[in-house]
Amino acid sequence: QVQVEETGGGLVQSGGSLRLSCQVSYSPYSRDSIGWFRQAPGKEREFVAVVSANGSKTFYADSVRGRFTISRADAKNTAHLQMDNLNPEDTAVYYCAVSLGTGGYYYFGACEYDHWGQGTQVTVSS
Repeated sequence: QVQVEETGGGLVQSGGSLRLSCQVSYSPYSRDSIGWFRQAPGKEREFVAVVSANGSKTFYADSVRGRFTISRADAKNTAHLQMDNLNPEDTAVYYCAVSLGTGGYYYFGACEYDHWGQGTQVTVSS
């Protein structure tokens, strides 16, 4: 049973930073891509960032590019989302997800992801 767990959410003031972590229960997952999504109240879940297998490629949503950085540490079965210069529009539940066997490719659609965490709340105050 694959388990995915996010940690690191919390309350931060506008302009502040948070670092989310994603712990995956199986190894190796070096052939799989890792994505972050978020869902704000009353809105649909949206793509935030993705890192391909082995960390060779990353891609970001326009709304976070230049402020967020996704990374992975396969030796520790973890991935991270560094979020800087946060603003109230970033308030949402953030989810980590694994897309199996993607190799050098990555996907933006939530339906392409096989395993999801329960999410961690990020709240940015103005």
